[in-house]
Amino acid sequence: MVNVDATESFKTAMADANIVVYEPIIADGHLHRVYVEGDKRGTKNGAYILHLDGKPAGWAHHFRTGATITWSVNGNRQRMTKAMRRQIDEERLRQQQEREMRQAKVALRARYIWRRVIPLQLRTHPYLIRKHIDSFGLKIDRHGVLIVPIYNIDNALVNLQFIDADGNKRFLAGGRKAGCFSTIGTYRQGDPLIVCEGWATGASIHQDCGHFVVVAMDAGNLEPVARAFRMLNANADIIIAGDNDVSGVGQSAARKAALAVGGRYMIPPTIGNDWNDELSVKAVSRA
Repeated sequence: MVNVDATESFKTAMADANIVVYEPIIADGHLHRVYVEGDKRGTKNGAYILHLDGKPAGWAHHFRTGATITWSVNGNRQRMTKAMRRQIDEERLRQQQEREMRQAKVALRARYIWRRVIPLQLRTHPYLIRKHIDSFGLKIDRHGVLIVPIYNIDNALVNLQFIDADGNKRFLAGGRKAGCFSTIGTYRQGDPLIVCEGWATGASIHQDCGHFVVVAMDAGNLEPVARAFRMLNANADIIIAGDNDVSGVGQSAARKAALAVGGRYMIPPTIGNDWNDELSVKAVSRA
């Protein structure tokens, strides 16, 4: 009965960390991969080790979110054995290798698609018309979906973003995004280097000032992308063009990215707006 209680206590601790599993927990001291509720079906992004010998203790990790727990039956933090640590290190290495293999396959698929779609001519797509921006090298597929190329710091195409006429966006599943980006314009030494979240925002900024713009794709990627470009250019004037989110997420991410690279940040004056919202008003007034 004690073992059953300990196993359930461990499973509850996992759930409290948002590592929810429904299959039976195997308490044999070995690492087990499991499906975590909320993940894509068929995946096994969770891992755990539980032993009930002596002082019952366990460890669990969700590789997709990074959530981790260490657990003991008495609530005290237990030191993991060398055997447990070895299994954890081996599993992390295996996860990294699997992720890199998936990303390499997606990169090949992205390059295949990019070679076979055609460049979009100027402002001929409903999304571009609504956003008052030009195409700046985007391509379009036979279904009328815009395609944005995403590169790594070595200038290799690693992923694609797809934007339909209504503005719905998606990426190639399993592809790289962290630290990767799209660019608009050409960087000229001595000019500011502007990093923003979305592609439409970047296009509006480039149209307005003519400077080179790096599109990070989302708020969480602003800092990794800014750091990557700081490594390439130690003296660049990096400006983070954040969104003025009601939640505060865009402003916080922009400040954090700017601090990380010794740069500056700018936020639109209107709550709820990004720079496309602000600058498209100017574009309309000029028309």
